[in-house]
This record gives sequence, structure tokens and C-alpha cells, in this order.
Amino acid sequence: MKRDLVELVDAARVARANAYAPYSHYAVGAAVLAKSGKIYAGCNVENAAYPTGLCAERVAIFKAVSEGERELVALVVVTSNGGSPCGSCRQVFSEFADDDAMVLLATVRGNRRKRFTMRQILPDRFGPEHLK
Repeated sequence: MKRDLVELVDAARVARANAYAPYSHYAVGAAVLAKSGKIYAGCNVENAAYPTGLCAERVAIFKAVSEGERELVALVVVTSNGGSPCGSCRQVFSEFADDDAMVLLATVRGNRRKRFTMRQILPDRFGPEHLK
């Protein structure tokens, strides 16, 4: 997994360079590792109509899902200060990740700030089982 983490951080850093953040000026890059071993990356995309923008984490997750992935094992988020995913991104990741999936926060320089499991970052999460 160590090699995967380096690749994930690098993919998130590269994606961050494409962020469209003219309003918040807070560029974010994210990368997810699918159970298949493939990496999907995304950046945040803001919009003048603020609520219609999309976080980097969800862009990466939706890219993976749109390519047929349904099981994600890790998420890396790269920001200038090691910021954490918002609640919506945590919820979306939880749809495709088990309790032990890893969430890693890193800075632009690649320094790892904090590491969580899905269970730690979104305890008692809402899931498909609640809709039965």
C-alpha cells in the first residue's frame, strides 16, 4: 500500500494543478484507489452560482464510478494546508468504501498530515441498509 499511497498523493497533486477555484482560491486535488488497482483523480471546480460547483473528492469518486468501479479502498486529498473532506464528500465516499478504507490528508508538498479510516472520518454513517 505504501507505493499506492505515493502514487495517490502524486495523482492528487497533479489534479490539484487543474483546479478551477477563482472564488475561494482554495485549490483541491483528490485521488481514489479502486479495488481493481486503478487510480482516479479529480480537482475542485467552482462556479459563479456557488452551490453548483463540485469538490475534488466527488469528482474523483464519480470518475471512478462512471468507469464501472464500485469498491474504493483509499482516498487522498491534497490542499495547501492538509484540509479535510466536507461532509458531502465523506458521505459519497462511504457509499463505495468499507469501514476500513483509508482517507489520507496531505499538503501540496506531499507531506502527510493525517490518516483516518472511513469509520473514523464518518462514524455511524448512513448507508443503503438504512433504506430497506
